Amino acid sequence: MEDWRGFAEQMARLARDLLAQESVNGTLERISSSATELVEGCDVAGILILRGGRVRSLAPTDQVVADSDELQGRVGEGPCFDAARTSRGQRQFRIADFTREARRWPKYVPEARKLGLGSMMGFLLFTEEEDLGALNLYSFRPGAFTEASETAGWLLASHAAVAFSSARTHAQLEQAIDTRHTIGEAMGILMGRHRLTEDQAFAALRRYSQDHNVKLREVARQVCEKGGLA
Repeated sequence: MEDWRGFAEQMARLARDLLAQESVNGTLERISSSATELVEGCDVAGILILRGGRVRSLAPTDQVVADSDELQGRVGEGPCFDAARTSRGQRQFRIADFTREARRWPKYVPEARKLGLGSMMGFLLFTEEEDLGALNLYSFRPGAFTEASETAGWLLASHAAVAFSSARTHAQLEQAIDTRHTIGEAMGILMGRHRLTEDQAFAALRRYSQDHNVKLREVARQVCEKGGLA
């Protein structure tokens, strides 16, 4: 009981720490490092996401994590790959011992053994609104993860998903505010240079964006840098 009480206190501190991070990357790096600190048996960790069917490895604590993620994407299978693309019916995957795992993931496991991996777990990172990816926990020893490790991993993944989603939403909001400011500045430049109204200046930006297949914020940035439309 004392061990779990101590773990609960660590998780509470971690939750506050994650929400205090100043960037998405900072949040992800703290999640990965926390896995190696808080989950018994975890040697290295990272986050795998799928976008358009392509694998991206985020905040790996060691190169072997990125190598494993790349391998899973290349062969199209693996615990973390499956966790990142699964429906919410199955939210975690585990390889207890790479030397004894023959039935599942037959393409991935033999190659992963060559990377020196002994066991691993994958947890889906999700909120009520979206699936975000998978948290990867690896050990170089077979049989390193216990039932307690799985529970700790799940608790960490739950906190991580909320923090990841919050950090990304905050970053998107900051980008939107910055984009609006840049567009407003560009409109001001066009209004002053060509004696346009606000509506006419915005229409000019939008028309250039459509004609040249360039995002509106990029057109606005170019106007701010060059003093007008090219």
